[in-house]
Amino acid sequence: MPKIEANGIQLHYIQAGEGPDVVLLHGFLGNLAVWHLYMMPVLRKEFRVLTYDLRGHGYSQVTPTGYTAKNMAEDLLGLLDALKINKCTLMGHSYGADICLYFALKHPDRVDKILALEPGLAALVEQRKDPNWVGWKAWVDKLEECGIQVPEDKRADVGYLLQLSLETPKFYGPARGLPRNREPLLKLLRETSLIEDYETADELTMDALARIETPIELVYGDLSHFLPSWEPIKKRLPNCHSILLPGGEHFGPLEMPELLTETTLKFLRTPVEELRAEPQEL
Repeated sequence: MPKIEANGIQLHYIQAGEGPDVVLLHGFLGNLAVWHLYMMPVLRKEFRVLTYDLRGHGYSQVTPTGYTAKNMAEDLLGLLDALKINKCTLMGHSYGADICLYFALKHPDRVDKILALEPGLAALVEQRKDPNWVGWKAWVDKLEECGIQVPEDKRADVGYLLQLSLETPKFYGPARGLPRNREPLLKLLRETSLIEDYETADELTMDALARIETPIELVYGDLSHFLPSWEPIKKRLPNCHSILLPGGEHFGPLEMPELLTETTLKFLRTPVEELRAEPQEL
């Protein structure tokens, strides 16, 4: 398992293929394997693809703090420097997408274009703390399908629900039905500032989105409980193409890998100059 020092920590990464550089960032409590179940073997035929475990995730180093999108963007910068990647295309899922947008805000000269899949943004976290947010019910329903009852007073408690979720079997991919490796993730939740940092916007405010000139393809599933974030994000990004994937919820790389890979390939093959043309909604 190759690791490299970046921004003062050890990051686990995999790089494969030849061609223009593409970097894939997984989401909250995930790891790089999400890209390898389907997408990586396809993309590597045309691109040099880099996947890595975010700080504290997978086989990367766990630190007590340093989990804000700002921190993670600096980890990404350190990784690109260490691997001598001057400029690349980024694709991020969920929190990975947040990190990509932060990176484009702070280091626009290092990124050509971004596919942002289901970003939530800390700047919109109050939207998701509302007890009436659609995501709470979807989350509780999924847990109760697995026979896990959620007390009424815990149905909008993110820390509690995250820990309960680690008791469920895996829902997608070839590992469907198998138990999760709970202990490293429980340690991450209980012994680090991950949840607090996830809710820290720093400079990536909603107003700051207007300063991101990088071409962005903003992708959500049309059944996603993160859809309330879609409209406020897309209307602020000045160079944004927007796509809703039919039937998608939130976990596109696992739920609909073929359709997402097709969408990604089309985006990766599109020249930056064409993406800089008048944005369109698809």
